[in-house]
Amino acid sequence: MRAAIYVRVSTGRQALQDLSIPDQIAQCEAYCGKRNWEVAATYIDAGASATNDNRTEFQAMIAEACSRAKPFDVVIVHSQSRFARNTLDLLHYTKKLEKTEVQFVSITQDIGSGDQADVLRTILGAMDEYQSKETSKHVSRSMCENARQGFWNGAQPPFGYRTYVAEKRGKKEKKKLEINPVEAEIVRRIFTLYVHGEGKRGPMGLKAIANLLNTEGVQARKGGKFLLQYVHKVLTNEAYITRHFFNRRDSKTGKIKPENEWIFAGNSTNY
Repeated sequence: MRAAIYVRVSTGRQALQDLSIPDQIAQCEAYCGKRNWEVAATYIDAGASATNDNRTEFQAMIAEACSRAKPFDVVIVHSQSRFARNTLDLLHYTKKLEKTEVQFVSITQDIGSGDQADVLRTILGAMDEYQSKETSKHVSRSMCENARQGFWNGAQPPFGYRTYVAEKRGKKEKKKLEINPVEAEIVRRIFTLYVHGEGKRGPMGLKAIANLLNTEGVQARKGGKFLLQYVHKVLTNEAYITRHFFNRRDSKTGKIKPENEWIFAGNSTNY
């Protein structure tokens, strides 16, 4: 038997700080070793939610399983929740594997095979999906409260700002925003160019500003160039006038939420 191991954690932070991925791999390899199964491939999605199937390595594994070459006979996971936390996706992809005669095995949930196993898999999948939704609600509530108290929730701060540790509560560091002096000068210049221009040139458009900054060698974060959309993002970001809101958009759909659900998370210093 040739096995493909699939492992996953939900966030990039978990991937960097957690031991979950190495542990999942080690346990799956040990499981294969006891059965003299060859580990033909290992697929790792570090920082990918299983509430949907938009996962690079997951899709690569499914494609390989369904290919003519079919380089493995069984897909091994630590638990079903690593494979999917959406019941429909779980059933869809396990059936897809079944049609190509590739087995699906969760090493911590031995439910066997056949009709009874299908029922148990569906029940476990529904439980995983429910738990995922409950966890999401609790995390969202905690983040909203964190924003109400004036703390930053961990996303990348707007260009021109950086985070600092304002206080510690146990092992948790509570962060707030402060102006990044180097980036702040670039932000101010972008606004000046847009409103007044420079020298004999009048007010400049987004493309002209981006071209000028790139010509002068001014760099965005991580040494990147100033693209037109980047300049637009700076000019339209209300964080610079202390009007930053948390919970403004639905994290899954990207749609704007009703204004009464927005949480004001302004910074004490503006531009």
